[in-house]
Amino acid sequence: YAVWLYFRFPLSLRMVEDLLAERGIIVSHQTVRAWADKFGQEFSKKIRRRSVGQLGGKWHLDEVVISIRGRKHWLWRAVDQDGFVLDVLVQSRRNKKAALRLLRKLLKQQGHPPRVLITDKLRSYQAAKREIMPGVEHRSHKGLNNRAENSHQPTRRRERVMKRFKSTRHLQRFVSVHDPIANLFHLPRFEMTSTDFRELRAVAMDAWRDIAQLSAA
Repeated sequence: YAVWLYFRFPLSLRMVEDLLAERGIIVSHQTVRAWADKFGQEFSKKIRRRSVGQLGGKWHLDEVVISIRGRKHWLWRAVDQDGFVLDVLVQSRRNKKAALRLLRKLLKQQGHPPRVLITDKLRSYQAAKREIMPGVEHRSHKGLNNRAENSHQPTRRRERVMKRFKSTRHLQRFVSVHDPIANLFHLPRFEMTSTDFRELRAVAMDAWRDIAQLSAA
């Protein structure tokens, strides 16, 4: 429950500590941090295994600058056409080498190239795509990439709550757990009725209980 609270909502460790205390569970915020580190990665791996072959074939790629200890780093992110996060990668550069590293990681995890690749006008994407997936259609236009740009917003919210990330390792570890859990509860509410939304939310909660090996309340 503590891990779900921490990664599902924009809460600090001390906020999770207070919510647990309200339920009569007395632990320190350091304990919450230890639980997040110990169990978060395992939960995210289970979610990734469940999603193999189920994510879309249209990849939206984007990168956003993150300041860590006064130095600029780049958070590279790939999402499909439905807004599900395919992968995230923290890198110190914004060039062809960095774009190649992201594409290679995506190909390894997804097991196949995309049907369409959509990016902003950063030329590094075109150079990297030409080298490892020359036959894939590439659409490069800032207006087409809102899907990927919007997917950075949850990370920005957490960055404010956590008063910035402490290191690149800290950022990579956090997003590698946060985004798969966000995928599990990603429901395009504007496209469905309230009844359908509640049913799918219940399905997501059942999946989480199974992943975390919890009994239904």
